[in-house]
Amino acid sequence: MSTVFSKIIAREIPADIVYEDELVLAFRDIAPSAPTHILIIPKHEIATANDVTIEDEAALGRLFTAAAKIAAEEGIAADGYRLIVNCNAHGGQEVFHLHMHLVGGRPLGPMLARK
Repeated sequence: MSTVFSKIIAREIPADIVYEDELVLAFRDIAPSAPTHILIIPKHEIATANDVTIEDEAALGRLFTAAAKIAAEEGIAADGYRLIVNCNAHGGQEVFHLHMHLVGGRPLGPMLARK
């Protein structure tokens, strides 16, 4: 299975890459929902959070350490930011390659609309 994110990793599709190491890649979202909106992805495909295995722990831990480093570099660490991982259709997942959204740069309000 190949996703748009796999194509970005393979450099088949251009992206504004802000961080990369042996486990993860991070790039700016093309339709940002905040002044800073960066996607952080493992370099190996994991379709959803439901598909995570023990072998994925190093890469998924790296998503968080990369997020902290990127937030500091973007100047949003002190004021705060949000990390979001969606899972499947009801969770809002659109690309089935597990990814973390790092969003910030302004007050984000409540996490979910209250109804």
